[in-house]
Amino acid sequence: MKSARDRMTIIAAYQDAGSYRGAAAICGTTPKTVKRVIQRAQAGGVRPPPKLRVRNFEVVVDLVAARVKKSSGRITAKRLLPAARTAGYEGSARNFRRLVAQAKKDWRAEHHRGRRPAIWSPGEHLVIDWGSQGGVHVFCAVLAWSRWRFVRFATDEQSTTTLAMLGECFAEMGGVPQVVLADRMGCLKGGVVANRVVPTGEYVRFAMHYGFRPDFCEAADPESKGIVENLVGYAKSDLLTPLLLDDELDPDKSNEAAKGWCGEVNAAMHSEIVAVPAQRLAQERLLLAPLPSLQLRIGPAPVLRKVDKLSCVRIGSARYSVPMARIGTSVQVVAGTGRVLIVDPRTGEVVADHAVVAPGEASVADEHYGGARPKPRRAIRPRTVAEKAFCGLGPSAEAFLAGAAASGHTRLGPELAELNTLAAAHGHVVFLAALERATAFKRWRSADVRSILAAGTGTPKPRLAGAALVIDLPTTAGRSLAEYTPTTTPAAVSS
Repeated sequence: MKSARDRMTIIAAYQDAGSYRGAAAICGTTPKTVKRVIQRAQAGGVRPPPKLRVRNFEVVVDLVAARVKKSSGRITAKRLLPAARTAGYEGSARNFRRLVAQAKKDWRAEHHRGRRPAIWSPGEHLVIDWGSQGGVHVFCAVLAWSRWRFVRFATDEQSTTTLAMLGECFAEMGGVPQVVLADRMGCLKGGVVANRVVPTGEYVRFAMHYGFRPDFCEAADPESKGIVENLVGYAKSDLLTPLLLDDELDPDKSNEAAKGWCGEVNAAMHSEIVAVPAQRLAQERLLLAPLPSLQLRIGPAPVLRKVDKLSCVRIGSARYSVPMARIGTSVQVVAGTGRVLIVDPRTGEVVADHAVVAPGEASVADEHYGGARPKPRRAIRPRTVAEKAFCGLGPSAEAFLAGAAASGHTRLGPELAELNTLAAAHGHVVFLAALERATAFKRWRSADVRSILAAGTGTPKPRLAGAALVIDLPTTAGRSLAEYTPTTTPAAVSS
C-alpha cells in the first residue's frame, strides 16, 4: 500500500507525463498502480468498491443448503454433484466440494450442541464399556474423578460376564461409587420406553446389592462417555494388540497381563489431571460406599449333580472330574464365564475348577485320581497247569511268553508242555539262559529253544554297542627334512 507522499508523487508525475506508463516510468512503479492511484484521487480519495465476482456455483447454493440441512450435515459432495449437474451447475467437482464444505460448516455453526467439559466429583461416577478385537472382548472401566482404570478380557459380553467383571472392579477399587454409567449395551438393557432405558431385573438386583444407581448414556452419543472410549482404544493398541501376536490367547494368562498393565498405567502420571491415578484413588476411596459383606451370586443358579462311578459329573453333554472321595455324593455345578465350578453344597468349598469343554469331551484332572493315568498293562495270568509251570520260571519266561504271543505264534499253547520238559531236562539256569537268547533273537518255537540248548554255552552273546574305544597310539622319533637331502660326491679327476 502506497503512502500519502508516494500517492502525491504519482499524481504529480501523471500530470506532467499525461499517461499511466510515463508516470510509472518516472516513479518506478507499474502502470496499474498509477491507474488505481489516479482513479482513487478522481473519486475524491475514496477507494472504489471491488467488483462482485459471480461464481459458477451460485445457481445451486440454495439446493446445497437445503440438502445439507435435510441430512443434518452428513451428505457428501459426491452424492450431491449429480443433482447439482441437473440443476445447471457446470463447474468442476473440486469447486463444488468447496461449496458443500462451506455449507456444512455454516450448518454446524448454527446447530452445534454446545458441549462443555465434564466436571467429575469424587466417588460419584464409574464409567464402563466393552470393546472387541480379533474375537477377544475387553471390559474397561474408569473411575471418573481419579482416572483409575480397570481392564479385563473375556470370551463374550453376556450379562453374567459383565456383572462378574463389575463386581471384580468394585473389589479392586475397594468400594462402590454412587453411579455406574454405561452405554445402552444389550446385556444390561431390558428395553427402551420414551427414550428411557429399562435395565434388566438381574442388573437391578446387582445394583441394589452393591448400592449404586445404574445410569445409561443417550443413544448414539459416544461423546458422553469419551473418558472410557479413550481407555478402550488405549487398551486395544497398547495391551491387546501385542497379546494377539501369539497364536493362541489364553484368557487366564491374558487377564494376568491385564492386571499388570493396569498397575502400570495407574501408577503413571495422567496427562489430563497431572496426577497419579493410584494416589488419587486412595483419596477417593474414602468417599466410596463400602463393599457388601455377602457376595452376590451372579448368573444362573447352580445345578445339583451326583458324582458317578467314574468320579465325574455331567453337564452340557460333557464330563468334569471331581475327587474320587466324592463318588456317590451330590455336588453343585456352577457354569459361567468360561469356567465350571463344582462346589460342596454343605460347606460351599470349591472342590473342582475346570475350563468349559465342548459337548462329548471330558475335562479330567490327574490329582482327582491320585496321579497321572498309568499306561495300559496286560498282566500275564496263567490258568492251566502248563502255563503255571512255565510262568513260574520267572520274568524271563514271562518275557518269552509275551513276545511269542505278540509275534502271532499260534502253537505257543501246545508247545508249553515241551518247553517245560526241556526245563526239567537241562535245569532252570541253562534253560532260562536259552530262553533269554531266544527272546533276544525272536525265536519263539520250542524247536528253536532246543537248538539253542544243543549249541551249548559256547555261542556268542549279543551285546549292545558300547562306548568308543580310545587308545593312545605309540610315538616315534621324527626326522627333519634336511636329513633326506641327497648328497653329491665330487667327480674323480683323471691324471
